[in-house]
Amino acid sequence: MSTKATLGVIIGNRDFFPDRLVSEARADIIALFDKLNIKPIMLTEADSKLGGVETFKDAQKCGDLFRKHQDEITGILVLLPNFGDEKGVADTIKLSGLNVPVLIQAYPDDLNKMDVARRRDSWCGKISVCNNLYQYGIKYTLTNNHVIHPSAPEFAADLLDFVAVCRVVKGLRKVRIGAVGARPGAFNTVRYSEKILQRNGISVTTVDLSEILGNANKLTKDDAEVKAHLEKINAYASKGLTPDDAMVQIAKLDVVLNHFMEENALDATAIQCWTSLQKNYGCNVCTSMSMMSENMLPSACEVDVTGTLTMYAMQLASGSPSALVDWNNNYADDENKCVLFHCGNWAKSFLPDIEISTAPILGTTVGVENTYGALAGRTPASPLTFGRISTDDPKGIIKAYFGEGVLTDDALNTFGNRAVAQIPDLQGLMQYVCRNGFEHHVVMNASKTAGILKEALGNYMGWEIHNHG
Repeated sequence: MSTKATLGVIIGNRDFFPDRLVSEARADIIALFDKLNIKPIMLTEADSKLGGVETFKDAQKCGDLFRKHQDEITGILVLLPNFGDEKGVADTIKLSGLNVPVLIQAYPDDLNKMDVARRRDSWCGKISVCNNLYQYGIKYTLTNNHVIHPSAPEFAADLLDFVAVCRVVKGLRKVRIGAVGARPGAFNTVRYSEKILQRNGISVTTVDLSEILGNANKLTKDDAEVKAHLEKINAYASKGLTPDDAMVQIAKLDVVLNHFMEENALDATAIQCWTSLQKNYGCNVCTSMSMMSENMLPSACEVDVTGTLTMYAMQLASGSPSALVDWNNNYADDENKCVLFHCGNWAKSFLPDIEISTAPILGTTVGVENTYGALAGRTPASPLTFGRISTDDPKGIIKAYFGEGVLTDDALNTFGNRAVAQIPDLQGLMQYVCRNGFEHHVVMNASKTAGILKEALGNYMGWEIHNHG
């Protein structure tokens, strides 16, 4: 994600502490923001005493400033170079009207500078600020260390994680998902509550698969759009043994799916596949789904709407594509390893040896010749974040689990999209997944972002989150 983040900045101040600390904090944060490509929205030194927030009038000014930039600001950073005025911080956020994540930072004291001229007391002040935010009903995020200087590498890591939290929260509160076709009859596991999602800002736009296939069948290999999409597909992946007429079928479907997404301003899709597409159109949609996911427009099969929602959340957290996979097989007798598999719609980022192929398992019932468009490829060793978002209809909530592990280069002699995952206490995880009614689909991302997802979805979205390990 290369888009420049914008954060509102509140520098807390307390009248009987040294004012120079506020000026130093301003210089510190401007330098760090410039380095990390973050845009600050903050009071100038002419707006209040050194640009800090101390009085109610300061809070009003800062709140007004934030409100003017509400379309830009995705989060608020509170800096405490000294004890700070807890009411000033809380009032600023309340008056701004912004409902965005808030990060609380506090400066450490220097044991050699505990005199009146340099003493901070930020350790204590941070507790007081958090107490007031809690009273006001304002949610907030903490740095890993209670006090930390902005110049510390650990704070830069905290700040970048916070920016990712802001990205996830903003994205999920307005995400639009397209549900293409009906859930396959045999897949009760992917049922979900559209109403619960809508209550959380997540919109689902539906379309009957017959409309998509009907529009695709109206196109011909000579249409300019079909030719253009065919070129994109050939540039994206090797066609392998896929016949030319099957490549045209894939391209025609790709054209129509792209139209559907553009017309409805969609961020992600979940598409019916098993087995209507093969029986009624004669190919798989995996290649198109892979291309969309690679281009940060995640797509999940079997109309797994909350699966693609998980893909989107992980994508926002990491800045890289996600893939929907099956918790599919044990890996020999290793209790902490398993095989992740799908017929083949993973983003190209996961498949350095990507090739357009067929879906052999599906082909046993619909004919292998009707499954061209599935991808084949093996995912190499990489970091791993895994997880799943689900609507729990009996409870009326959204719940999720996340965790981290690694993908390995262990031998795996099979077909389709495949990977070997190594996860600490995998058996305990499977116990949790089964006992809590989660789906057999899980999402993987080549990152270490489980903590970001837990903070964004648990703290700010208010969902029930289990963090494995």
